[in-house]
Amino acid sequence: MPLSSGKVEFAWCAAVGPAVARATAVKLEDGILIVETTSAQWTTEIRRATPIILGRMRSLLSDETIERLEVRKIPHA
Repeated sequence: MPLSSGKVEFAWCAAVGPAVARATAVKLEDGILIVETTSAQWTTEIRRATPIILGRMRSLLSDETIERLEVRKIPHA
């Protein structure tokens, strides 16, 4: 059964902290954690911290839930 968006968002905030959570939106689709950022700078920072973030998210949600993390900049932001 897929995780609720609320549970994924809560885990995201716990994993990255409130400042990063405010600058991003997340969703889990077929094992891919899709992170949308508000700026190129946040995109760079999330990509740089991906191994740490994935470890935290996997420990919060389950090791098998997230296969990888994909970062995208929101086009209109």
